[in-house]
Order: sequence, then structure tokens, then C-alpha cells
Amino acid sequence: MSRLKKFFIWVVVLAIIGTALYFLAGSYTYSEGTQTGYLVKFSRQGYVFKTYEGELNLGGMNAESNSVVNNLWHFSVDEDDKAAIDSLRVSEGRVIKVFYREIVHNYAWQGETPFFVYKVEKVK
Repeated sequence: MSRLKKFFIWVVVLAIIGTALYFLAGSYTYSEGTQTGYLVKFSRQGYVFKTYEGELNLGGMNAESNSVVNNLWHFSVDEDDKAAIDSLRVSEGRVIKVFYREIVHNYAWQGETPFFVYKVEKVK
């Protein structure tokens, strides 16, 4: 085999390995946790890739003026997670607790944020 042919084979092999590592590293779960607050917004949006996005008002107080502060937390929901989507649709305007995972890098077809909600509980 000629040197040029070996070089191109190595470039192709390294490109395949690099692409596989990029997608594996991007879907790695960095952290998991919960957030509690009022569900302000939940919608399906996007031009090309339709994703489910939401906003949770976590609340809070301003110590200087003793006033309530809007502290919005943005999250996404996997389109295949029908249970979480249905729970969020009926919970708008209510206090809920969401369980989420944070991934290292989200892709355009996954959602706008790296935070993905997978479970929802109503808070009494």
C-alpha cells in the first residue's frame, strides 16, 4: 500500500473514533438533583428540531429591599419521556418538585439547556 493510502485510512479511522468519543462524552451525566418551584412555562418549541422546554420560578428574597425575586430555572425534557411531559402539562401554575440530570453537552435536537427533567412530583 502506498503511503498516501495509509495516511487517508488513518485519517478516516481517527475521525470515526473522534466522532464516537465526542458523542459519548457529550451524553455523559455530569450531575443529578432536584429543584422545587412554580412551573411558569412549559412548551414545545423550535424551528427545525422541536423540543420541550420549561421554566420553573424558584423564588427567593432580596435581603436589601425585602422583596420577592423572580429566579427562573430553565430546563428541557426528552421527547421520549411521555410521563414527565404529561405531568408538566397539567402542573403549570403549581408548585412542583422536578428531578433532573445535567449532561456535559447537549446537541441541537435534544433541547436548549443541559438540564433534562425525567420525573415530576406535586408539592402540597
